[in-house]
Amino acid sequence: MQYQTVIGLEIHIQLSTKSKIFCACSTKFGNLPNSNTCPVCLGLPGALPVLNKHAVELAIILGLALNCDIQKESIWDRKNYFYQDLPKGYQITQFASPLCLNGFVDIHVNEDLKKIPINRIHMEEDAGKSIHDAANGSFTCIDLNRTGVPLCEVVTEPDINTPEEAAEFLRTMRSIVRYAGVSDGNMEEGSLRCDANISIRPEGEKELGTKVELKNLNSIKFIERALQYEVERQKAVLTDGGKIIQETRLFNEQEGITESMRTKEDAHDYRYFPDPDLVPLIVDKKWVASCQKKLPEMAKKRCRRFVTEYKLPEYDASVLTADKDLADYFEETTKTYKQPKKISNWIMTELMRELKESEIEITDCPMRPKHLAQLLTLIDNNTISGKIAKKVFAAMVKTGKEPEDIIQENNLTQIADPETIKKVITDIIADNPKQHEEYKQGKEKVFGFFVGQVMRVMHGKANPQMVNELLKKML
Repeated sequence: MQYQTVIGLEIHIQLSTKSKIFCACSTKFGNLPNSNTCPVCLGLPGALPVLNKHAVELAIILGLALNCDIQKESIWDRKNYFYQDLPKGYQITQFASPLCLNGFVDIHVNEDLKKIPINRIHMEEDAGKSIHDAANGSFTCIDLNRTGVPLCEVVTEPDINTPEEAAEFLRTMRSIVRYAGVSDGNMEEGSLRCDANISIRPEGEKELGTKVELKNLNSIKFIERALQYEVERQKAVLTDGGKIIQETRLFNEQEGITESMRTKEDAHDYRYFPDPDLVPLIVDKKWVASCQKKLPEMAKKRCRRFVTEYKLPEYDASVLTADKDLADYFEETTKTYKQPKKISNWIMTELMRELKESEIEITDCPMRPKHLAQLLTLIDNNTISGKIAKKVFAAMVKTGKEPEDIIQENNLTQIADPETIKKVITDIIADNPKQHEEYKQGKEKVFGFFVGQVMRVMHGKANPQMVNELLKKML
C-alpha cells in the first residue's frame, strides 16, 4: 500500500514586546524564576487584564506579512484546563473569532514554489514552565515568568506532505518573523515553538487519516526527525492491520522515537467561552494601514534588490537574504568595501562554514563587518595572500581582532621581494632535477608541483602572482 503523508503545523510565536499581553510585567528571558510576575499574570482574585496595544500591532504586522485578512472584530475566549503552570486554570486566547484569517506562505520545494495556506492566526497568552526534578522525580518546580507573555499561534491547513516540506516551512516562517520584526524567532529560548499534526492516508484517498499531534518540538532538526519517524511508525501500524489512535506524542531526542503522552483533547474538552473581563478587539482600516507602513522590506523584495543593486547572482542573493541578520551583515560590509560579489563569496563559504562549526548565530560572531572589509582590502593590496587570508579569517571569527593585528602577531605579511623568492626557487629547482627536466620536455602539470614547493618553503607568504611569473622564467 502506498500512503500519502498529510501534515499541519501549529506554530507559537512569542511577540517582541517589553511587557506581557495583559499586564506590565517584563518578558525578558533568563530572569530569576517567578521574578517577572504580578497579581494579573498570577491569576490572583480581583486582578483584571488590560490589553497590550503593541502586542496587537505586532500581530497585525505578522498577519500582513503572511498575506492574511485582518478581521475587524475578534473575541477573547477562555480555554479551560488544569495544569500546574497555568495559575488561572484557563488560558486567554481567541477561538471562535481570531484576529487573522486566510493567509499563505510560499516555500521552496526542490526548485519550485509551493503555496502553503494559513488557516488562521490568533493571539493568546503563554503558560508558565514546569521543571521536573531530574534527581529523583519527586518534585516539579514551577516558573511563572513566561505566564502571560504574548503569543501568536499560526495554524496552517493540512497541505504539507513531507517532513522536509515542514522543515522548509519553519525555516521560512522564522525568516519572516525576524524580517517583520515581530519576534526574534529563537527556538532555543522558546520564542518560536511548533506542534505538528500528522496523518497518513492511502494514495488517492480524499478523506484524512487519524491525526497524531507531536508536541513541544523546539528545533527544526528535531521536528524533521520526529515527523520522519512518525510517518514510518504509522505505516507499520496500518500495514500490520492496526489502527492509529488520536493522541499526543512527544519526541525522544536521544532515541529518535516518538512516545505516547496522552489521548488527544477535542475543542469541547476545553469548554471555550468568551472572556467576560475583556471587550471585543476592534481593528479599523486606519489601524491596519498604519501597521502596513511599519512592515519592513521582506526577504523576497530584498533578494530582488540584491540582484539589481549589487549585481549578485540570484542564488547568492537568495542565500544571503534567507536570514535577515546575514543580509544585514552583508550590507554593512558593502558600506566600506565596494565589491559585493567578493563579499558574498567570503560570507557564503568561509563565514557560514565557521558559524556552523562554531554553532553560533551571525549576531554572536565576534568578527564584525568592518573587519571583513579590512581583510578583503588587505588581499587586494597584496599585503597577504588568499591562502593566508583564510587563516587570518578563522582567527578573526574566534577572537574578534582586527586582521592587521593578527597578521602582525603571527608574522603573516606577504613576501613580495623578487630576490628573496628567486633564491627559494633556485634552491628548489636544484633539489628537483627530475621534475625540472620533465617540465622542459613539455609536462606542464609539473609547474603546479614547483608552485606548491615554493609556497610550502615560504609558509604560504609568498606573493602567488610573483611566484608564477618568476617560476616560468627560471624553469
